[in-house]
Amino acid sequence: MEDLYAALKRYWGYDSFRPLQERIVRSLVSGCDAAVVMPTGGGKSLCYQLPALVMGQTVVVISPLIALMQDQAAQLADMGIPAAVLNSSQSQDDQRIVIKAAIDGAYRLLYLSPERLARNDTIAWLRRVPLAFFAIDEAHCISEWGHEFRPEYRQLSALRQHFPDKPIAAFTASATKRVRHDILEQLQLRDPHKYIASFHRANLRYIAHQCDKKNHRKLLLAAMRAYAGESVIVYAPTIALVEETVDYLAERKIAAIPYHGQMENSLRRRNQERWMNDEVRVLVGTIAFGLGINKPAVRAVIHTSMPKSIEQYYQEAGRAGRDGLPADCVLLWQPKDAGLLAYFIDQLNDPAEKQRAWQRYHSIRQFVESERCRHLQICAHFGQTPKWQRCEMCDVCGNAPEWLSAPEEAAPVKRREPRRVEMPEPAVKPAARRAEPDLRGADSRNVDSPDLALLDFFKQWRRAAAGKAQVPAYVVLSDAALMELCRKQPSNLRELLMVSGIGERKAELYGRDIFAAFEAFKNGARATVREAAQASPAEETIRLLGEGKTFAEIAELRGRSIATVVNMVADLIEKGRVEYRVEWVGEDDHKLIAEAVANLGAQWLKPLREALPERIAYDQIRLVVAFSRKSEQSEPV
Repeated sequence: MEDLYAALKRYWGYDSFRPLQERIVRSLVSGCDAAVVMPTGGGKSLCYQLPALVMGQTVVVISPLIALMQDQAAQLADMGIPAAVLNSSQSQDDQRIVIKAAIDGAYRLLYLSPERLARNDTIAWLRRVPLAFFAIDEAHCISEWGHEFRPEYRQLSALRQHFPDKPIAAFTASATKRVRHDILEQLQLRDPHKYIASFHRANLRYIAHQCDKKNHRKLLLAAMRAYAGESVIVYAPTIALVEETVDYLAERKIAAIPYHGQMENSLRRRNQERWMNDEVRVLVGTIAFGLGINKPAVRAVIHTSMPKSIEQYYQEAGRAGRDGLPADCVLLWQPKDAGLLAYFIDQLNDPAEKQRAWQRYHSIRQFVESERCRHLQICAHFGQTPKWQRCEMCDVCGNAPEWLSAPEEAAPVKRREPRRVEMPEPAVKPAARRAEPDLRGADSRNVDSPDLALLDFFKQWRRAAAGKAQVPAYVVLSDAALMELCRKQPSNLRELLMVSGIGERKAELYGRDIFAAFEAFKNGARATVREAAQASPAEETIRLLGEGKTFAEIAELRGRSIATVVNMVADLIEKGRVEYRVEWVGEDDHKLIAEAVANLGAQWLKPLREALPERIAYDQIRLVVAFSRKSEQSEPV
């Protein structure tokens, strides 16, 4: 067996493990079952990738997302580690090639979905593969008590019967005590080595701020301006609100891209890649976005409504600050969010499922309303009892961003320099140790900020290299490695290999180009300032209406839902920028709606909806209401 540290340095470019990693790796290499709970960004993937490499056999990784599997396989290939993905998007010939190579032992890691593993033919050919062990990623999906229960994961319980002699390792970032117990039971783990890292992410600043309808968007806009130039995720509760938020920001010259489940796969993938490669800094998505996203330098995650559970919030907010540097997790909630969550819970028919949903509801409601330290609440929720009572990194403990209290005057947050985040020592079980922020690339003794112009230049170089290789930017080099590269400015191969995150394969692939980039910068080359050329959504909609396009055609051309287009047109009518047309609604329906508006007023849509025939759609009501409001504004006093 190759020495673990030698492999870690040669392939990953690291001199040391993060807390818990080495113990987990040694457990798996020795053939033990394992259950690992480690926060987002804690380095779970290395825990099963390194054993696969040193054992010289194949580790089968069960993962729920094709995109995640493809990214991990691409990253491994870039490091010189043979890996493959098998999924339904591949042609039959390609699938046969992968299966034959797997049987021949060509791969150290093979990524499969839980649906693929449930097939009888998969079990048959897997028996012929030289297997080391199975790694179950996102293992909380197997538990009905988990916030992301997926029925297909339940079928993984058959792994023990089909492969009784093969170890199983379960990995998750967000599992309560009850979910952890369910994972062990469902997978029938045998005397597993249990590793539970601290749930305390000391570099994250948690803020839960109650808003009203008037200041909600003002605060979102203030946040976008405060984090200008930084990577940001905005979570919205519905597809319509994702699209409306993207358009709202675009009208204010803030480039953002949408991500939701009803987009075409190719467009969704393209938008994700543009955000991952820093082409666009702001991504607005539903909860469909994020599982397995590996972008270290996200400086803020903004929730625009109350999540369904603390687990969901912890997982989504945890996508910020994976590089170990300070980051903000802001929850802008309104009282109506709680009512909406309660409404959906009431629609559930299964009594047990409804009970679990109500428990999650009460937990998240207490989290946002409580005056108790937010870090402390999260740790307690997951069964950890810290010795400290104040984190000094949440709004309850008196640490909130300035833009929250003065949204009109929001100034951009200064670009953060790498620095160590002091973490209070939490109380953990003997079997678990504190997981500190990953500070590779940040020297805690002498933190010299890299030349920002040089860093921007290398980010541009990385984008070009990623585009050429058709992989996400972080696959080429992580942000932490890029910062250390710009600090150390190596001039030869030996010095390049001393940069944390650059192993032999990376040096071989990119060394010549890196030295050429340093030389070009020395000779005056600089990053090109790229302005996001983005037409105003309102102007674009007005233009398309002028060309006689229907709402459906505009929706298709702009990549929006019809409801989003109608809302924008209604807003433009109220502002007097678009003339209302009766034919959009139909003359008879217009008269009906107008009569209802005259009787009930134009303030609320719901009473109008209830007073009108079922065939009348909300979109029609919205347009007539906009026309009515505009008419009222125009009447002389």
